[in-house]
Amino acid sequence: MLKIGITGGIGTGKSMVSHLFALLNIPVYDSDLRAKQVMAHNLQLKQELIAAFGPEIFTAEGLNRTKLASIVFPDPEKLAKLNSLVHPHVKQDFIDWAEENKKAPYVLKEAALMFETEAYKQVDEMITVFAPLDIRMKRLLKRDTHRTETDLKNIIAKQLPEEEKLRRADHVIYNDDSQLVIPQVLKLHQYFLSKATEKR
Repeated sequence: MLKIGITGGIGTGKSMVSHLFALLNIPVYDSDLRAKQVMAHNLQLKQELIAAFGPEIFTAEGLNRTKLASIVFPDPEKLAKLNSLVHPHVKQDFIDWAEENKKAPYVLKEAALMFETEAYKQVDEMITVFAPLDIRMKRLLKRDTHRTETDLKNIIAKQLPEEEKLRRADHVIYNDDSQLVIPQVLKLHQYFLSKATEKR
């Protein structure tokens, strides 16, 4: 099966682009959402997280994400440890999910840290959604009212530079107000359909 990855820095609009593919009946794997589900329900991962960060990160209601965040985000080593525990389980979750969706012509895997976590190795081709920093900041300050400009810059600083994402992409969708996004998505959709036919 043809597997396509989609990434882009925060505020580029990758989730909106993924939604457009979903409207074309293409299954989309939302890595952030699935990671939350895996962390909440995978018993092996639960034991690994408790061993690494203590039993207080789980309550009777489940994973205490606020408590976990307060432990890992100030400490780069602990954040790296969290990622090293979670990513193998999410990787396997994607394999299982793709198998469930094998009748689709192709599937899409959306992740903010596609290159950083080497998740791109699970897909055949990569799309990067691009928008310049000034446009992204305007969007984010409007959307994420709970975050300050400094918060947003800190998040962006932890992500791979846009230039590097563009260099490593097989395809780029420009969401920079200079051209329409839907025609770009439709063009890629047709390309992936023809590529999927060849692969089968």
